Amino acid sequence: MTHELTASGLASASSNTSTSGVWWRDAVIYQVYVRSFADGDGDGVGDLRGVRERLPHLARLGVDAVWLTPFYVSPQADGGYDVADYRAVDPLFGDLSDADDLVRAAHALGLRVIVDVVPNHTSEQHPWFREALSAGPGSPARERYLFRPGRVADGAQPPNDWESVFGGPAWTRVPDGDWYLHLFAPEQPDLNWEHPEVAAEFASVLRFWLDLGVDGFRIDVAHGMVKAPGLPDIGRGAQATLIGTEPLPFFDQDGVHEIHRSWRRLLDSYGGERIGVAEAWAPTSERLALYVRPDELHQAFNFRFLTCPWDPAAMRTVIDESLAATASVGAPTTWVLSNHDVVRHVTRYGGGARGLARARAAALLMLALPGSAYVYQGEELGLPEVTDLPDGARRDPAFRRGRIPRQAGPAVEAGGGAGAGAVGEVGAEAAGQDGLRDGCRIPLPWSGEEPPYGFGGGGSWLPQPADWAGLSVAAQTGDPHSTLELYRAALELRRAMPGLGAPEAGHPAADAGATDAGLSGAAPGAREPGAPGTGTALLPGMEWLPAPEGVLLFTRPGFACTLNTRAEPVELPSPGRPVLSSAPVRTDGRTVLLPADSCTWWAI
Repeated sequence: MTHELTASGLASASSNTSTSGVWWRDAVIYQVYVRSFADGDGDGVGDLRGVRERLPHLARLGVDAVWLTPFYVSPQADGGYDVADYRAVDPLFGDLSDADDLVRAAHALGLRVIVDVVPNHTSEQHPWFREALSAGPGSPARERYLFRPGRVADGAQPPNDWESVFGGPAWTRVPDGDWYLHLFAPEQPDLNWEHPEVAAEFASVLRFWLDLGVDGFRIDVAHGMVKAPGLPDIGRGAQATLIGTEPLPFFDQDGVHEIHRSWRRLLDSYGGERIGVAEAWAPTSERLALYVRPDELHQAFNFRFLTCPWDPAAMRTVIDESLAATASVGAPTTWVLSNHDVVRHVTRYGGGARGLARARAAALLMLALPGSAYVYQGEELGLPEVTDLPDGARRDPAFRRGRIPRQAGPAVEAGGGAGAGAVGEVGAEAAGQDGLRDGCRIPLPWSGEEPPYGFGGGGSWLPQPADWAGLSVAAQTGDPHSTLELYRAALELRRAMPGLGAPEAGHPAADAGATDAGLSGAAPGAREPGAPGTGTALLPGMEWLPAPEGVLLFTRPGFACTLNTRAEPVELPSPGRPVLSSAPVRTDGRTVLLPADSCTWWAI
């Protein structure tokens, strides 16, 4: 028997209702990079009108919510992550009525809307920073930012040795002699969160968008607002390669958690389960779990899963440790494979046919795990990274600052984001992140045989490859072998099968606010990944089972998942009835031949 897709008719693709009573605990959330999703006014740049017009695609895909990257007034020095006005829409993307229309249209389709908030830094064009520059050294206006005098007698050296994530020093000197901190681009001065006006302003900003109807916030650089007292030196270079692996004085300081507690209280004061999502990098899974304690944020991206290599032992270790860490605070794990700051996982997994096969398999693995999952736009189309953009087309602000060559491994990416950059050999001009994020931000192909593939009537702000016609939404719709239909089937099944999606109910470690979605603590009887033995219970109802080398096998209620990471097929006893696979599966009901680089879901 050859099996690929059998999800049709098992669930309603138009029903965007979470399988748990608290929607965010098992939600599938789709990231829209606004500039590159759809162009509604024909200027070659994606906008809010374009997003609104394409919302039916997301409803048909079967996601629960949409996360929008920044669309606020901005000079666009870093793709909108340099905000000059947090309460207004940049004319590039529309106006405030377009934002209101989008939220209402999404809600009418059963989709929730999450927007970005950027609290670590503002734009240099923000009124506060312009006032600070004009006010001079020692002025109260400068206290909202991190201005400091320089070192040595004439103040000509930066206040400390911190480096910008984008390369070069993290300090810029202004004409009157003071230096200001910018962990990212010089156009993005860091705010001083010890100043009471900063906290009050952002509470007001959150209320503004909550009153408009948004369902939550993705918090950019959620680990960065508080710096260590005294701003101590690090004593090492290439600091971007240390983020997420070692403690640093400018990231993941304990003081950020009081900010997130205050925001949780604000979110809880609104009805409808509004949420906060941390884009946070921490040295360990346990440190990351602190961001999702019951009185803090609801979700935190699991970047360890994103950066995990195509290796079954490593994958299992990340899954085990992630679930145990979030379980210890009663929170779900939030899985992610790609975003606007990292190399698309088709390319990270090797590119070409093999990279696509692995990417499809990884998607099914992610969607089979307990908790919530994020899908980056174009992931459902199997888009690869565009690696051959001409230098003149690139917009990444780090491109001409210090760079490191791209390979697999954790390193901070731009927009305040972090992701799978390189941790390879670092040279004198390689102090920052790689500066090549444009390759994952190419505008989406919707239809047609040539660029801009239905993106809009005015071309596209980044050039699209000439061979993307077969990857468009129109070309893949209705093709049972396409990546788009695989995602649609997976999300349909995720709703239809009770053992998928939601964390298991009734466990005492559950968040007090989540009546049906607790997680257990550390796995009892845990064993080393790949070690022989009987099954290992990781959660109530989730269990690892023995499997051949290179294969992962786990069960959940009424469900089993097999992942074959090997380059050749593997035979094993059939776990049940196949319901969905990333590649054709042959089974006689007793044994199954798992294809190379594939993932299969089973009803048991």
